[in-house]
Amino acid sequence: MLFFYIRHGDPIYDPDSLTPLGHRQAEALAKRLAVYGLDEIYSSTSERAKLTAQPTCELLKLEPILLDWCKESHAFKQLTVTDEQGKRKWCFDHTPTRRLLLSPEVCALRDKWYDHPAFASTQFKEGIKRVDNGTDELFTSLGYEHDRERGGYIAVAPNEKRVALFAHQGFGMAFLSSLLDIPYNIFSMKYNLSHSSMTVIRFKAESDGFCVPQVLQLANDSHIYREGLPTKYNNRIQI
Repeated sequence: MLFFYIRHGDPIYDPDSLTPLGHRQAEALAKRLAVYGLDEIYSSTSERAKLTAQPTCELLKLEPILLDWCKESHAFKQLTVTDEQGKRKWCFDHTPTRRLLLSPEVCALRDKWYDHPAFASTQFKEGIKRVDNGTDELFTSLGYEHDRERGGYIAVAPNEKRVALFAHQGFGMAFLSSLLDIPYNIFSMKYNLSHSSMTVIRFKAESDGFCVPQVLQLANDSHIYREGLPTKYNNRIQI
């Protein structure tokens, strides 16, 4: 199986939508995905995710399956902190929390990093557990049962499907770290996802049915280059 994780296009957060550029990014993405096709399309229930998926659904004549647990606002309630000005920020975007997330004492807790006493007043643990449960349920439905003890999956129904999920950045940090068995405090600090970017993960079972997902592409945006659209990373850095 090939699994495609796609962040929504250039957004308008209030009201929840896409900018004109975001719509063009979604169209460029659809052209790319249509070359080899998809078998199933999933989407967060946020409008910006659904609008990003829409051109792909239209070209491939597929109906999206909506997953409300992937909605960004749920993750934002649980994986954010209040900064010195009283503004809510993702924990990986808040400097004091960033430094703590990578501290030796937090990293020593590995996948139980959220049990550090400094996070006792947060909802980090609940947020990670919620995403873990949703991730495991999704991949079980796709034929791959998560074996977190061994850091991989048991291929109970191995297949060659091409499956896409259209969702978000903040949620995606928790989702991809869960999928790949990389502690969130490490993953969210080391990687990021740009608008309409595509992360491709291959599930290939060994002879004993065990499968370790392999990232083939991370946050790829070649469709933007192909269409001659601006390649300014999250509207901040020209790359």
